[in-house]
Amino acid sequence: MCSAILDISTATVDPDEYLRELMAWHFSADTGSPYWLRRARTLDFDPVTDIRTFADLTRFPNVIDEFRDVAVEDLIPRGLTGADAEIAGIFESGGTTGAPKRFVMFERWMEFALGWDEFHYADLGVVNTLAIAPSGPHMFGEFATRRARRHDGVKFTIDLDPRWIKQLIARGATDEVERYAEHLVDQAADILKSQSVGILITTPPLLERLSRREELVDAIRKQVKFICWSGAHMDADSRDIFRNEIFPGIPLKGLYGSTTILGMSRERPEEHPDGLAVFDTPSPYIAFRVVDPETGDDVAVGERGQVVMNHLTKYALLPNNLERDMATAVEALPGALGCAVADVGPVRTFKDHSVIEGVY
Repeated sequence: MCSAILDISTATVDPDEYLRELMAWHFSADTGSPYWLRRARTLDFDPVTDIRTFADLTRFPNVIDEFRDVAVEDLIPRGLTGADAEIAGIFESGGTTGAPKRFVMFERWMEFALGWDEFHYADLGVVNTLAIAPSGPHMFGEFATRRARRHDGVKFTIDLDPRWIKQLIARGATDEVERYAEHLVDQAADILKSQSVGILITTPPLLERLSRREELVDAIRKQVKFICWSGAHMDADSRDIFRNEIFPGIPLKGLYGSTTILGMSRERPEEHPDGLAVFDTPSPYIAFRVVDPETGDDVAVGERGQVVMNHLTKYALLPNNLERDMATAVEALPGALGCAVADVGPVRTFKDHSVIEGVY
């Protein structure tokens, strides 16, 4: 039986109590997933008795690579029933550092994650959405679809295949990359010049390409009420230029997320002193650490390190995952687990693979 504390909500909970109940859920025969019940037998500790605080999650090995080939049925907690068990989709990581990893997204969790970020969009009213983003098997496109529904508008979409672009970059096919990226912008141009678009969702590299065309800058200035960027790095200088010179007066907000946490962190309304976006997680369900990649120890607030991600819900357990991103640690909001992050960007290599950012 599920403890009420594990029900997803915006209510404040005691984080230690939450984690203890979460361990009991995922490692009990009646409620845990076949994957975690099987994996528990290989651990050198007992999660139910030994994981008492957020710091204890570092005892878990990083199991994320095992999600490349585990059957998705084995990832479904046995305790989920009724509406809790409704699946929104099976989503994959980008496959940049090997075969893609697959994850089960449940409907109730996905709607919570989307609603948690809604305050940025709350005053927009009825608007259409244009998403220049991957559709499937990535999570990004489904979030864009549901964002459009929440505003009683339609979603225009330009499908982006980030894996193909990364393959082109890896083999040095620069001309093909340019042609593909311009092909995406050409399609977006047709929509921006002929349709009503209130929300624009895209990546920083593609937003930069849109801004090279004066007629598209004019079209965005005239009708777009909100620009959401995600999927790639945006530095402070680019953010300042977009906000104050190219698209003044249009809110520009970022999301930093990953399929490996089945969600996202959102941009903090208050500015970081150096102009960078700061990203907070929906604690205790998603929590970040920033660590020294050599030692694995947490870095101090204000220092850079590698991001460690944790997804901690009754729908999935993905603890202690070292991501392929570097970031600056920022003090978390009061009561939140872990830390916030700023100035997120990819590492150069990850597990002997060169990391290619591309346009997503």
